[in-house]
Amino acid sequence: MTSYLRTRRSSGPRNPLSSSALRCFALATLSLALPLAVPAQAPSPVSQAPATAPASDSQSEISMHDSESTFQLHVNLVQVRVVVRDRSGKPVENLHREDFEIYDQGKLQAITSFDVDTPESRRERAEAALQTQASAAPSPEDAKVSIPERFVALTFDDVHLAGDDAARVRVAASKFLQGLLPSDRVAVYCTSGQCTPQEFTSDSNLLNKAIAGILPHPLLEPATGATAPQVSYGPPIAAATFGAAADFSSIFYAHLAEILRRLAAMPGQRVLLLVSPGFGSNLQDATDFASAMSDSSGIIGSANRFGIVINTLDARSLYAPGYLSPANQFTADPLATSQVINSSNSAEFESPIVLRDFAVGTGGTFFKNSNDLAGGLTRLGSTPEVSYLLGFSPQNQKTNGQFHLLRVKLAGNLKYDVQARRGYFAPSKVDDPKEQARAEIEDAIYSQGEIQDFPLELQTQYFTAEDASVRLSVVSRLGVKGMRFRKADDRNLNSVVIATAIFDENGGLVTGGVKNVDMRLLDATLTRLSRSGLTVRSSFALKPGKYIVRQVVRDSEGSQMAARNGVVSIPL
Repeated sequence: MTSYLRTRRSSGPRNPLSSSALRCFALATLSLALPLAVPAQAPSPVSQAPATAPASDSQSEISMHDSESTFQLHVNLVQVRVVVRDRSGKPVENLHREDFEIYDQGKLQAITSFDVDTPESRRERAEAALQTQASAAPSPEDAKVSIPERFVALTFDDVHLAGDDAARVRVAASKFLQGLLPSDRVAVYCTSGQCTPQEFTSDSNLLNKAIAGILPHPLLEPATGATAPQVSYGPPIAAATFGAAADFSSIFYAHLAEILRRLAAMPGQRVLLLVSPGFGSNLQDATDFASAMSDSSGIIGSANRFGIVINTLDARSLYAPGYLSPANQFTADPLATSQVINSSNSAEFESPIVLRDFAVGTGGTFFKNSNDLAGGLTRLGSTPEVSYLLGFSPQNQKTNGQFHLLRVKLAGNLKYDVQARRGYFAPSKVDDPKEQARAEIEDAIYSQGEIQDFPLELQTQYFTAEDASVRLSVVSRLGVKGMRFRKADDRNLNSVVIATAIFDENGGLVTGGVKNVDMRLLDATLTRLSRSGLTVRSSFALKPGKYIVRQVVRDSEGSQMAARNGVVSIPL
């Protein structure tokens, strides 16, 4: 079977990391789009019922081949997750499709899909996924397998954190972890690159260990005897190297870009939670300022492209104006004193600007001016009790790759705070329809939402061979009755691409494959399959462990899609 997994395309500054760190990043950013990079676990040939014929027989009614998909896609569904809160910050329940309006580039769009995400719906999804594993009865160990739905990259700005700030946020972060749901996965990163990262997991012990290691790591230590004024926040800058601030700013943004790339490879909702005291520009001329603004815009653009929301928390807590003023550093020189005060006031004013821009630019939330850091982290990082998933299909959309500004508002006189992503990128024109097809399948694979344009049933079962190797069988039954066929002579034509991805319990991609099914059905066969469905079986070599199976099916004639999730637990 030919299958295509590749590293997601990304943009942004490159990170001057070690080769071992880059290998970790590469492993974390595998995605479905190019041939599988794991041939040792490539699936075995697939058999299907009720019809089988050699691919070389042009008269066969159903044939399967392993070449890349070639159909063109005509439907582009844009999905927007919305959280509505009242003045106290509590999520608002019991809203309906007609309560929302969504605007694309200022034009009102018709909401074609609407779903409400609640604790009950998440429990139902988990139970349905558990039932996909064929067994007499789910074991207690099987019941512990939970589909990861929300990935939070908890990122500490240790470049700008002061010692007392770091201590407070460590305590707050540990409290935040106590409220995680079984479907939540959290990773711990830092902006200096000098801490030991913890990749996505639900293990609170591992996460707390990583959080305990968060300490201030300024990128540049002041030279001995330096007299340049220093502010409380921002990396110390020595007088002899004061003009190099932009270079260190680029390193800071490069680490953020790498964190985004890691997060982009996760299958589900993606949140970057940045804990920072804020930071001023510390730049000396217009060129440095333009470079910093470009880096900031690049982070926002990459987040929007990957569907990542950036939530930010001001680690300074509640502070009074003049908090940064280094009064104890005053000297008898009035000019030097004036420079110190001006530098401090400027840093105090500029510190939260980028944090605010990150949140506003990606549809996130900026939490500030509060001593309840634990409460702030809970609001920014936890799964909302209620959220709404709106979908619309842009009409006459141009494939120019441009950013489209989105605005979600409440209809009528509803007065609540609405949080939703600010936009999306229109697809770029692709000369090769194979690439276009892969891109849409990739997006669906890395979203955990279930799609039901036509019926799709999924069942998994594992088998242990005599040599103790384990193979996972994935059985899919496609509801042919819900598909559209094109009549040509005495045949009914349609082609289907079946993409299967298998993730570990923390959302890491393990293996996957793609199967193409071409149907040239006689009327009698179409009638029969409309009643029974089309069954396709695939198998994958796996090691014992807990896995999430994600399958996406796309047909060519109707450009319809179906997607299902399953879980499987393979004991040692």
